[in-house]
Amino acid sequence: QVQLVETGGGLVQAGGSLRLSCAASGRTFSSSAMGWFRQAPGKEREFVAAINWSGGRTYYADSVKGRFTISRDNAKNTVYLQMTSLKPEDTALYYCAAAEGVTSDFANYYYTGTYDTWGQGTQVTVSS
Repeated sequence: QVQLVETGGGLVQAGGSLRLSCAASGRTFSSSAMGWFRQAPGKEREFVAAINWSGGRTYYADSVKGRFTISRDNAKNTVYLQMTSLKPEDTALYYCAAAEGVTSDFANYYYTGTYDTWGQGTQVTVSS
């Protein structure tokens, strides 16, 4: 089973950038879809971005499209989330998630239930 550890969170001013990393252990990373979700205090966990097993397809929430970029390096068992033009409303705990064995283009990458392994989260705080 894949295990996930997120790093790269922190405090940044509005308009700034951060890059989150998610290191995965286990032998199934390269055949897993990967996603980033976030949860702000008092709100439900929401989809941010996802990438298919090969890196050939990416998916984004409308709120981050054009500002965030998801990528993966299967040789390093790592998925990244490059965040630019950050806004105070991006403040949240960011979670990495893995959908082991999910390789279909018809999977629902936006749905939390598609993912079966979650990291512990990394805090992103954007000050105004």
